[in-house]
Amino acid sequence: MNPRAEHDLLLGEWACLGILYAAPTHGFAIAARLKPDGDVGRVWSLSRALTYRSLAQLFERGYALEVGEEPGIAGGNRTILAATRTGRAQVRKWLNAPVSHLRDLRSELLLKIIIADICAIDIRPMLLLQRDHIERMATALTESANGAVSDDVVVLWRAEASSAALRFLDRLLDAAVD
Repeated sequence: MNPRAEHDLLLGEWACLGILYAAPTHGFAIAARLKPDGDVGRVWSLSRALTYRSLAQLFERGYALEVGEEPGIAGGNRTILAATRTGRAQVRKWLNAPVSHLRDLRSELLLKIIIADICAIDIRPMLLLQRDHIERMATALTESANGAVSDDVVVLWRAEASSAALRFLDRLLDAAVD
């Protein structure tokens, strides 16, 4: 098993770090936001156990640190965590990198958009790069789909998905200008 690179976080870890970037908080509050009906969880959800595991990974990598405690509702104290300077820099770097694969738009790109909004980080430059990247893919996929002798459903799907992604990004970019 290959250890992950220092900057190579899982999407759940990025979600936790993004929440910590916005404001210091405790694990229970982060877990609530990552439930399927939470503001972040509707894009990328984690169980409470996986949330705490992700927070432990962030702490181990030096991306999060303990900054205080507050009383818990059912007794005991809750540890308040915050993103470190390095953790905050990693979030900004991650948010400014376009998603490479069309298949990751639904998960990673949407998560980036939600986290950027929570953190009040302008990602329009990344969205423009993302649009250019998808446009290049869409052109190649459309040419493939139009030339597909066997009506390859995978090629057709990718061509349609890339066209939909372009429309989505155009709407986001148009709304950002208004």
